[in-house]
Amino acid sequence: MTSSPAAGQLYIDGVFCPPASGRTATVTDKATGAVIGSYGLGDAADVDRAVAAARAAQPAWAALGAPERAAGLRRFAEYLQAHYEDLVRQSMRETGGVRAKADDEVSTGIKQLQISMVQATENAGDLLPPYKAGKLSMSRAVPLGVIGVITPWNYPVNLALRAVAPALAFGNTVVLKPAELTPVIGGQLLAEAADAAGLPPGVFNVVTGDGPEAGHALAEHTGLDLMDFTGSREVGLAIAASAAATLRPIRLELGGSNAFLVLDDADVDLAASCAMVASLEFQGQTCISASRHIVMRAVADRYLDALTRRAAALRVGDPLSGEVEQGPLISEKQRDRVHHDIVGASVAMGAEIRTGGSYDGLFYRPTVLANVTAKMPAFIEEIFGPVLPVTVVDTEEEAIALANGLPMLMDSVFTADLIRGLGVAERLEAGEVHINDAHARHGADDQMGGFTRRQWIGVQRTPLALPEWTADPAGRA
Repeated sequence: MTSSPAAGQLYIDGVFCPPASGRTATVTDKATGAVIGSYGLGDAADVDRAVAAARAAQPAWAALGAPERAAGLRRFAEYLQAHYEDLVRQSMRETGGVRAKADDEVSTGIKQLQISMVQATENAGDLLPPYKAGKLSMSRAVPLGVIGVITPWNYPVNLALRAVAPALAFGNTVVLKPAELTPVIGGQLLAEAADAAGLPPGVFNVVTGDGPEAGHALAEHTGLDLMDFTGSREVGLAIAASAAATLRPIRLELGGSNAFLVLDDADVDLAASCAMVASLEFQGQTCISASRHIVMRAVADRYLDALTRRAAALRVGDPLSGEVEQGPLISEKQRDRVHHDIVGASVAMGAEIRTGGSYDGLFYRPTVLANVTAKMPAFIEEIFGPVLPVTVVDTEEEAIALANGLPMLMDSVFTADLIRGLGVAERLEAGEVHINDAHARHGADDQMGGFTRRQWIGVQRTPLALPEWTADPAGRA
C-alpha cells in the first residue's frame, strides 16, 4: 500500500495534494532501515488550508442525519477491514512492532469506528428531571466544530481513530497530523480509507509533516474548536499553556512513570510473567508501560531472579521474521536516550545490570536493573524502552508513597490478599489500577473518553491469558 497515489501527499478538502513547500521526507522500515515510502512536509500554510476546509464542511456534515454519518464510518471501517493484512504488515514495518501488536493496533482502530457509528445513532441527548413542575428539560449532543488531532508513533492507527471516529460520528470535522515517524500507517492510509468511504470533502483532512512546523501550527491554530493531543508531557504542557491564553479547549493524554508494585505476599512468578507484558510489550514504548517496579524486600531477590530469567530468554529481531518476541526501537534518538540517558546514567549512580544493557542497531536487549533508587533516571523518567528497573522497599507504606511521587496513568499491584490489593489500589493516584494483572490483559472499555482522572480498578478473577513469551524459560510460568 506504500506505492499508492497518496505517497508523499497531504489530504485536504477531499483531494490528495503536494505540500505547499513541495518537500517530502522518507519513511523507513524500522527493522531493516530500508526506505518504504515518503510523506509530505506540510507546514503552517497547509494547516491553514486544512482547517479552512474543515470549517467550511462542518455545518453540512453536522446537518446530515446520524444514519448518514454512521454509514460513512461503516464504509471507512469496511475499507480498513478489506485491507487488514496490508495494514498489519505496514504497521510492523513502520513501527517495529511484532505481529500481535500490529493486530491489536489495527483491529482496535476498526472497532472504534464500529463503536462510534453505533453511538451516533443511539443517543442524541437526554431527557432530564424537570427543575420544577410543569417544565420539560432536555439536553442535546451538539458538535463542537473543527477538531485538531495530533497522534504519536507507537499505536498510530487506534490512537488516531479513538479521537477521529467519535468526532466524525457526532458531526465534527477533523484535521489529523500523524507522527512523522509513522506518517503512512498513521495518516496516508487513513486518508485513503476516508476517500474510498466517500466522506464529503473537508470532513477529514490529513497534514503530514514534522512537529516543529506542521504539529506546532496545528496545536496553536485559533480556528480549532478542540485540540486533541496524545504524546509527551513536555509537548502537552506547552499546548496547555498556549491554550490557556485564549481559553481554547484541549484534550490531552500525556505520559507518566507508571508503577508496578509487588507486595511481600505476592505470587512472584505470576508477577514476573505479567511484568514482561507490562514493561516489554512493544519494547516498552507505550504510555501505559510499567516504568518502575517497586518491590518489597521479602520477595525482591526472587522477583529479580524471575525477571532476569525471562528477559534474558527473549528473542530480539525483525518482526516480519515471525520468530521474535521483541522488535526494534522506533529511532536512533530513542535508542540513545534509553541507553545513555536512562540505563547508562543510572548505572553510573549505582544501578546494576542483571541482563541486557546492549544493542545492535535499533535492537535493544531487554534490560533488568537492580539497586535502582528514587533519584535515578530509571526511576524518575518515563523510559519508553525495554527496561525493567527494580526498586526495593521495606513497607507497603513506602511502596505507595514512592509510587505516588510521580505522575502515573496505569499501575499494577500484586498480592495474595485481594482485600489488601484493593486497599492499596484505592490509594494509588493513577487513572487505572490492576490487581494481579498486567495492563494489556484486562482492560476497561472507554476509560479515557474524556481524559479525566476517573479511576478504574480491575481485579483478576480468571486465569491470565498471557503470551507464551512471558513464561519462565526454566518451565515455571
